[in-house]
Amino acid sequence: MGSSNAGVSDDSTTISDEVGGTTHDTDIDVVDSSRFQEGERVLAFHSQQLYEAKGWNKNWDEWVGIDRLMKLTEENIQKQQELKKKQDTDKSSKGGRGSQMKTKGSTGGRGRKRKSDVPHKDKYAPPPEKLVNIQIPPQLKKQLIDDCEFVNHLGKLVKLPRSPNVDEILKKYHDYRLKKDGVISDSVGEILSGLQCYFDKALPAMLLYKNEREQYQESIRDDAAPSSIYGAEHLLRLFVKLPEILFYASIEDETLTELRQKLQDFLRFLQKNQSAFFLSMYHSAEGFDVADKKQDN
Repeated sequence: MGSSNAGVSDDSTTISDEVGGTTHDTDIDVVDSSRFQEGERVLAFHSQQLYEAKGWNKNWDEWVGIDRLMKLTEENIQKQQELKKKQDTDKSSKGGRGSQMKTKGSTGGRGRKRKSDVPHKDKYAPPPEKLVNIQIPPQLKKQLIDDCEFVNHLGKLVKLPRSPNVDEILKKYHDYRLKKDGVISDSVGEILSGLQCYFDKALPAMLLYKNEREQYQESIRDDAAPSSIYGAEHLLRLFVKLPEILFYASIEDETLTELRQKLQDFLRFLQKNQSAFFLSMYHSAEGFDVADKKQDN
């Protein structure tokens, strides 16, 4: 999808929330997640401060991008302490001024929101107005919500490998456009290659829910590409993340407009073939483990 410097970060569990409101010529510079090991203690940026990344309460936990993580080293701990000291100094200076600026009307602000009540905006998130507007059809939005319900609330998994897989779906779209137009434009071919490449890079970083990661480790072996194992369910999740991914890509506005039109057409193709491409039922995680053990025996 053109030359890009798109950073694919680990940000998987917000897919359903976002809906309710990732060898080709495509050049993708992906943040190297191999710098960190699973279970490694790290520091994470939040509200201009560095905190040790660990779960607190599910109502406050968030997935952060790899670009917001730092190794837990003495040097970075020193930086953490310096940021904390600066924050304390700023608070002290503001507190002194604030006590002198109280007015008579400040005691009666019963209906006003305190500053702490206002939802915090992540300074690292791209501004919404700068994101390419990809409209996911209502039927596919429901598919995403059902997908989240199956995996996160019912403990189900997509049975792998999927058929058709992502590679096969992209090939079907290629054939569909060829039959309809009589020829495949270079831009369509490039977009399909880009989608495949983005999917393979984004899946382990930002398209998996937490309880799908073990299945991923079991399923992706011998350097198999995720696009040859996973199907429409996870491909659709990519479209939720694409606006943010494309924000970091070096794509001109005119090209981005054409790209958006092609992506919308691809989503219409997915919707038209929804019953053929998407599962209506998922399998239990326990069933997946048992099936694997039987095959191993």
